[in-house]
Amino acid sequence: MSAVEISGLTKRFGDAVVLHPTDLHIEDGEFLVLVGPSGCGKSTLLRMIAGLEEPSAGSISIAGRDVTDAAPSDRGVAMVFQSYALYPHLSVAQNIAFPLKVAGVPKREIAERVASVAAMLDLDALLDRRPRALSGGQRQRVSIARAVVRNPRVLLLDEPLSNLDTALRARMRHEFARLHQQLGSTMIYVTHDQLEAMTLANRIAVMSEGRIEQVGAPLDVYRRPATLAVATAIGSPGMNFVAVTIDACDDAGTSVRLPDGAVVRTAAAVPRSALGAPATLGVRPEHLFAADDGPFAGTVELFERLGPLSFAHLGAGGAADTLVAQLPGERAVTLGKRLRFAVDPANTHLFAPNGRAYPPNACTP
Repeated sequence: MSAVEISGLTKRFGDAVVLHPTDLHIEDGEFLVLVGPSGCGKSTLLRMIAGLEEPSAGSISIAGRDVTDAAPSDRGVAMVFQSYALYPHLSVAQNIAFPLKVAGVPKREIAERVASVAAMLDLDALLDRRPRALSGGQRQRVSIARAVVRNPRVLLLDEPLSNLDTALRARMRHEFARLHQQLGSTMIYVTHDQLEAMTLANRIAVMSEGRIEQVGAPLDVYRRPATLAVATAIGSPGMNFVAVTIDACDDAGTSVRLPDGAVVRTAAAVPRSALGAPATLGVRPEHLFAADDGPFAGTVELFERLGPLSFAHLGAGGAADTLVAQLPGERAVTLGKRLRFAVDPANTHLFAPNGRAYPPNACTP
């Protein structure tokens, strides 16, 4: 068993709180991805699990054992760093074998385990090379091999693909998915790239400003973001946000009024006390559809054609009321043309002034 239990974990640097009290349970064999913008606390949380940062409060248990005060080497974890951290004067085989040599593992066993891991990660032909003779993807595989060769209970990965180009990132995502399937070990993966999170994770934990905002399956988080921070972090292109006023509510949902006076129906449930209050309406680009009488309107300032899909950007870049709408790839749009769009109420998201999402369904007392 290699479940990870985090209870009340907190990190402060002086008066600055980098990680607010955090509770998180990671199942044995789970692939959990911590995702969020730079500075949100995800790498700090990972480093505390690894024992590289000392918590200010709270506890960490791995496989049922409290390791809060344990040395990194005594936690049964291994970590893959963003920078690879390979020894330039050692060969690939020697880099992979290094942690086993330090642990005093017999030479014959080291050779067997290095050969096994090298075969798993397609490094057999590279074992005699130095890191400088490897590509970025090959170096990253060596870094992974050095971590995996220890047979860790938990494998920690801190933005391992951020130094790679787009093509290599795609290939390495496949490698990580395959590795998790082969090893069956618990993996905790940190990234700011929501595409990596959506494609790799069994569950996603979205972080913002030192807090975990939501934990769930990738599609659940995409379909029902619990907060504005989650809605911002998940989806590409990002969700459109419009400042609205809550206009009316009934058993079918809620009506909100856009800044230009147009009314949009949503499936959100709001308390009657919120009528007339401000809110934020969220609509994903892929959920907008062309409609001559649609409430969303704007002039096309930018048109992106991306093979089977295209995206029309309505309004001046950077303006608060800019909208992005997804269009079929074959549709041609002229810059300066005015378009109108509508949305199914079930595909809208409504957020209260505190950033929390209103749940779906009817108006509440």
